[in-house]
Amino acid sequence: MAGCASLTESTQQNVLVQTVLDHREIAGVGCVLYNDVGKWFVTTPERVTLRKSAGPLRIDCRKEGAGWAYEKVDSKVDGNLWGNLALTAGVGYFIDKNTGAGYDYPATLTVVMHPAVERDALPPPAAGVTLY
Repeated sequence: MAGCASLTESTQQNVLVQTVLDHREIAGVGCVLYNDVGKWFVTTPERVTLRKSAGPLRIDCRKEGAGWAYEKVDSKVDGNLWGNLALTAGVGYFIDKNTGAGYDYPATLTVVMHPAVERDALPPPAAGVTLY
């Protein structure tokens, strides 16, 4: 069985972020990735090292004139976390959960973009709404 993930695994993870629009990869998209322990900025396609967490990773991408995307990616428990639960009577499990060491995000994050909508095609704002 595996031991404490906090001792054997990093709390950091390197992931590739890529963006797709209309079934084609689109480059030069600015993205913000964030979870409960940090925030990272990338221009796709790009690799970024982020801090792992038990919580979801949120991805917000935009490219002027091309489109936008907002996605949530859940972290997955790795095998060391379960071994930790058995070997340490649960104590190591809570340490790993708090440090994120026992969790992983997918190695490649493919973000599906939504086409940009022309501003004139949108319905007019409700009365009293301030636009910035």
